[in-house]
Amino acid sequence: MTTTSTATALPTDDTVAALLDEGLRACGVDAAVLAPDSTSGQTLTARSPITGQVLATIAADSPQTAAAKIGQAAAAFATWRDVPAPVRGRLVSRWGQLLAEHKEELAKIVTVEAGKTPSEAAGEVQEMIDICEFALGQSRQLWGKTMPSERPGHRLMETWHPLGVVGVISAFNFPVAVYSWNTALALVAGDAVVWKPSENAVLAALGAQSLLARAAAEVGAPEGLVPVLVGGRDIGDAMVRDDRVALVSATGSVRMGREVGPVVAERFGRVLLELGGNNAAIVTPSADIDLALRGVVFAAAGTAGQRCTTLRRLIVHESIAEEFVERIVAAYATLSIGSPTDDGVLVGPLINSGAFEAMQSALGQAEAEGGTVLTGGGRVFAEERPDAHYVEPALVRMPAQTSVMESETFAPILYVVTYSDLDEAIALHNGVPQGLSSAIFTSDLAEAETFLSRSDCGIANVNIGTSGAEIGGAFGGEKETGGGRESGSDAWKAYMRQATNTINYSGELPLAQGVEFH
Repeated sequence: MTTTSTATALPTDDTVAALLDEGLRACGVDAAVLAPDSTSGQTLTARSPITGQVLATIAADSPQTAAAKIGQAAAAFATWRDVPAPVRGRLVSRWGQLLAEHKEELAKIVTVEAGKTPSEAAGEVQEMIDICEFALGQSRQLWGKTMPSERPGHRLMETWHPLGVVGVISAFNFPVAVYSWNTALALVAGDAVVWKPSENAVLAALGAQSLLARAAAEVGAPEGLVPVLVGGRDIGDAMVRDDRVALVSATGSVRMGREVGPVVAERFGRVLLELGGNNAAIVTPSADIDLALRGVVFAAAGTAGQRCTTLRRLIVHESIAEEFVERIVAAYATLSIGSPTDDGVLVGPLINSGAFEAMQSALGQAEAEGGTVLTGGGRVFAEERPDAHYVEPALVRMPAQTSVMESETFAPILYVVTYSDLDEAIALHNGVPQGLSSAIFTSDLAEAETFLSRSDCGIANVNIGTSGAEIGGAFGGEKETGGGRESGSDAWKAYMRQATNTINYSGELPLAQGVEFH
């Protein structure tokens, strides 16, 4: 087994704290939230995965304060829903402007708290800016259809109306972008939004929401329209169970989705679930190998394997497998691992010890099932920073698609299996419970079209990796991924309710289907 290269040192606690302070101040986060709440006594501790240090002790919500904020959002909705949609668009437009003005500073908070490289963190904030632009345009396009009526002197049409309070539960790995996907569209749809961010990324959430609250005040939006709930699972559970929350949009694990879905369904609310993504790519003999190599390595190792669209399974044709695997091993040896604050670092830390332990458990299971770890898997900087968890991205050759490959491990592990014909490859690809993102690398048009028609994922790509979705397309997956759609296309419909309207201007009262009533 070979190992990858590493960066030489990690920053001091003071360096990390200074970056965070710069970002929080620029985004206008109230210093009062970064201290214990003497009223409720509820607190939450924020840590940086870069060093493992404690960043802040944050005032958290109790179930009672969470309920009060949801009540404020419900009251704000009663006003906001009557504001014309193009006028509502001014709020997301202003938010986008503020995000652009503070892109660098908000990205610094994301880097410190989520461990992303500056490039990835800035890219996440850019997604927020992009969705604000998209939602602004959408505010003038919340259109329905007009259908021909079978009755003379009648018009049949559909209209879309604000839904209510939207509850958003987001994950640490995209601490601000996913919130914006939901919030920008929900706001132009006429909804209020209550956000329960991951307890591992609260500071970034406060930075993003502070800019949104400023935008709301500037455009005259009702107070209480976009509150944040700070806390752990109990606070998220309180929001999920609240009848005033019409839609719960939750991003996280399949386990979380299994808990959230039935609770919301029991009260006849709506859910939008973005859950596990056990993504695969097929590399065919006709593929541009250099292109495939770059796509595979970035998708597998980027963000330390902590994207829902991370490449976790590689299905390579048996005729090119040996050469291609050797090239991946060589590419992994060039990856720099270390603090995302350092120039040139490509692989930052795992979020916490739990992620590291899950990775080691999966690698042990893979070996027990006949796999061979070709490179990576070890821990880096353990002695220097025992509370930070850096790892070498692992490449594991598997004899077949075994049980360890059927569940998602949120860490940089890439399993490799081979295939002999395309039908077999697609069967392997589809043979897992999840269905988020997928890819094929090929120069054969028939192979590409066959794959696009038979991949059972919500995202299917040709000659590009599984990660890196644009906001213009709907984002989401099938099967255990949850079936939700966010961001582009017609994802706005999830945040509105549809009504069918019949208008009778005939002066008569004919009934449909020829029914007579005298």
